[in-house]
Amino acid sequence: MLLVTTENVPGRKTIEPLGVVKGNTVQAKHLGKDIIGGLRNLVGGRMREYEEMFLESREYAEKQMIEEAKKLGADAVVCVRYTSSSIMEGSSEVLVYGTAVRLSD
Repeated sequence: MLLVTTENVPGRKTIEPLGVVKGNTVQAKHLGKDIIGGLRNLVGGRMREYEEMFLESREYAEKQMIEEAKKLGADAVVCVRYTSSSIMEGSSEVLVYGTAVRLSD
């Protein structure tokens, strides 16, 4: 499945838009990693525990979006966008969305 942030796939013609597809996840770290992340927040430095959480969340949400696009018979998803928000301390929501399209051969 091709994923692009542009309106078109370079070198390919869009023959049919199939609709908006999305993937969404809310994820939290376990207490131990949340405490370590909180301590890093006090002393400074990269918060690898939270970076890992966001990476996992993005990957899971992206997989959901791709599955939705496949069900529609899409060849690609164009105009892909990612957004995130904090639900509560130590947890986050990640949403990815775009337009599923069928491409010419």
